[in-house]
Amino acid sequence: MRNRRGTDEPELLPPSDESEDGLSDRVRLLLVQTLYTHPSSLAIGAVNGIVSSLVAAWLSGARLMYVLAAILAAIAIARVAFAHRLPRGRKSHNARWLEIAYEIGAFAYAGMIGIIAAATIVMDLPAGVELLMVANALGYGTGICARNAGRPVIALGQLAWVTLPVMAACLWVGGLALYLLALNMLLLLPAMASITLNVFKMLRRSIGEAKKSRQLAEEMRILARTDIVTNLANRAGLNHYLDQAIAGRGERSLGMFWIDIDRFKEVNDLLGHQTGDRVLAEIGARLADVVPQDGIVARFGGDEFVMLCEVEDKRACERLAARLLSEINRPVRFNDERLEVKASVGIAAMPEDGETAETLMQHADLALYHAKANGKNQMAFFDRSMTRELVRRREIEGELRAALQRDELSIFFQPIVDLTTGKIRSFEALVRWFHPEKGELRPDEFIPVAEETGAIVTLGNWITAQAARAAAQWPEDITLAVNLSPLQIKAPGAALGILNSLRDAGLDPTRLELEVTETLFLEDSPTVVSFIEELSAVGVRFALDDFGTGYSSLGYIHKWPFSKIKVDRSFVSGPHVGRKSDAIIRAVSQMAATLDMDIVAEGLETIDQVGAVRDAGCNLGQGYYFSRPVPDYLAAMLLAQDRENDKLRHAFG
Repeated sequence: MRNRRGTDEPELLPPSDESEDGLSDRVRLLLVQTLYTHPSSLAIGAVNGIVSSLVAAWLSGARLMYVLAAILAAIAIARVAFAHRLPRGRKSHNARWLEIAYEIGAFAYAGMIGIIAAATIVMDLPAGVELLMVANALGYGTGICARNAGRPVIALGQLAWVTLPVMAACLWVGGLALYLLALNMLLLLPAMASITLNVFKMLRRSIGEAKKSRQLAEEMRILARTDIVTNLANRAGLNHYLDQAIAGRGERSLGMFWIDIDRFKEVNDLLGHQTGDRVLAEIGARLADVVPQDGIVARFGGDEFVMLCEVEDKRACERLAARLLSEINRPVRFNDERLEVKASVGIAAMPEDGETAETLMQHADLALYHAKANGKNQMAFFDRSMTRELVRRREIEGELRAALQRDELSIFFQPIVDLTTGKIRSFEALVRWFHPEKGELRPDEFIPVAEETGAIVTLGNWITAQAARAAAQWPEDITLAVNLSPLQIKAPGAALGILNSLRDAGLDPTRLELEVTETLFLEDSPTVVSFIEELSAVGVRFALDDFGTGYSSLGYIHKWPFSKIKVDRSFVSGPHVGRKSDAIIRAVSQMAATLDMDIVAEGLETIDQVGAVRDAGCNLGQGYYFSRPVPDYLAAMLLAQDRENDKLRHAFG
């Protein structure tokens, strides 16, 4: 049975699980079925018994022996036929009925074997005939104890039915040899009983352990498909159900609703992960109440849920999605907390939007991305008119997170040079992505995607940590410049993350310069104030990057502790370079000199540009004229070459 949350309920045992002999009905059934497992062995025993009895009748010539042999043959044939016709493997059989049916045939056959052997003794038939039938009876009795050890009562009962008639015949006829034969048979009974019972105990233990193993495997399978936070199906459970739903879909339509909780990270960051898990559990319970009886709702991962169910048409999908949003948007209350939770929903339908599970999931996910890009807290249907660019950006988002783990990203360093002396004063850290299939991806392709998705926080921390490790190997007078995204700065614990990177790398905080843009200060954010004050207190410096492209407010320079201004490359190599841009650079340079600040000209590519910005008052320059961004080992070589040239300049005056 499948419940509304998509997990398989474990198969329950019958209410009367234990029988009078301490065996569960299921174990009893398995043990009884072992009696019928190999009908070929019954056939071999039957042929042996029939042939032996017929040979004994022929050698003796006694009419009674022929009658007994015929009865034995009829019983043997009936047993083999019943065993072959029994549909093995069915769980609906009644164990007790099977056992009784087997007992009747087994005891009848064993009794006839014993009676025929006893008859040869009582009738004083030739010694060869007696030996043939007595040996056949004892061999059958001992062998059957091993074969039927799964049910000791049957095994020992057959042995008794074989031996008792022979023992009675021995005592009736008398004689030392026959008395000893009867005694041996009497001793055989407890010996074989001990062996049979030991085998039975091992069988019962093995079956019981196998049963427990199957139950444990079933429980583990259910756990593997269940999310522990929400008790919904997880990704594996969703995939399993999706495969089943598609296989049995027929002409029906399936609707997939991909749900993402908007700004859920803030809940975890502000209230803690424990509260976040409680929110997820509450949202999951609401979704489980909404999903149709034949559908499933699963937590796909993080703050994403997926609902899958049969749908009639697009309008039905829209109504269900509206109900989902309505349920999610109800305030979540925990103790004194009242949380307003919003969500976005992407919708795709099968077969209209995809014929395979993979395609359906991709299109529902793409519709979700479209819903979030359009302002969140809304639904969006998959539409094939969605641009290739949107698909590419969604791919980049997923691949970027994996790239950090696969070491596909690298840090390159571009020198910032003193325009007066030509010496390297600093290096700016720049990230590069070398995709194994798409080749090198430009930062302007993946940095905006990282900012939109929040991956910029992880990426920015990684860049700072990697660059700091490289900078720690440089001379102490060389500084490191790192660009920071406003989203990274506003993330909780941003300053602590940078300080941890510096400490782990062993880099003095005074050698780090963080480059920020004017957009950071458009909002009067206390988080930004705290970030800058905390890092400035330990000596980290700040530079205003891309000056001249935004509001270019002098108030920022007056209010914040900038030690450097970077003039945007458009003033150096853009299409509007001329007297006005030159005048702006001169004005900014004079202001920077008065405030004891460095001013950097970016995008320098020619000697004429270097001379122009130097004459305008810039004291530092950066661009392809000096060097392209290079890996850390080439940056170290540039520094070594720079130091060697400096020694030569001093040596020759």
